[in-house]
Amino acid sequence: MSKKTMKQMQQEVDEYISQFKEGYFSPLTMLARMTEEVGELSREINHYYGEKPKKHTEKEKTVEEEMGDVLFVLICFANSLDIDLQEAHERVMKKFHTRDKDRWTRLEEKGEESE
Repeated sequence: MSKKTMKQMQQEVDEYISQFKEGYFSPLTMLARMTEEVGELSREINHYYGEKPKKHTEKEKTVEEEMGDVLFVLICFANSLDIDLQEAHERVMKKFHTRDKDRWTRLEEKGEESE
């Protein structure tokens, strides 16, 4: 499986959605779909890491599959609003490297001695 850039993923999703008359859903519908998918991811996380095991009658899904669904809807949402997710990612990382650079306790670097 080849690695894709975010731009390639956005293009791939756009090519898929563009083949249908309905196109992208409205922003409110996209948000509702994303909320639904995040809920499904939450349920899987709870089954794997929480105190609520799956019922034997429940279909087997994976955390990876649910994250993929969340990513697909996020890309659809971004495409529908003409948002470049690569640029959005770069902006948020700049924020973390500047505004939040001292917010968390850093791991000690190798070779650094404790005082």
